[in-house]
Amino acid sequence: MTLLGALSNIAAILTATVAVWAFGRYVWERRQKRLRLEQYLRDEKAAGGDQGKRTLLHLVAHLGMSESELMDAAFRSRCVRRRLGVDDQGRADRLLLEYDSGDPEDDLPR
Repeated sequence: MTLLGALSNIAAILTATVAVWAFGRYVWERRQKRLRLEQYLRDEKAAGGDQGKRTLLHLVAHLGMSESELMDAAFRSRCVRRRLGVDDQGRADRLLLEYDSGDPEDDLPR
């Protein structure tokens, strides 16, 4: 085996290793963003005072994520529900996100 062949094999192994690591980090970061969104909405709903619905602009400001990251996290989450806010004429004018655990016990006032 020549030196050049050995180096090419090492380069191929390193490339695959870096690709797997980068994909794992990408998936982990997406999961962390989803968990941050769920935790924030859960805390806001538990704080009371309102129904815990938040606009995308509010979430962008408080979580430091872009709208596309928030929407990606919201659509991947089983706990985050999308709701429409309507204007005076009954037309949808804003998108609201809220935490919904799916357990009716959690929705009862305490």
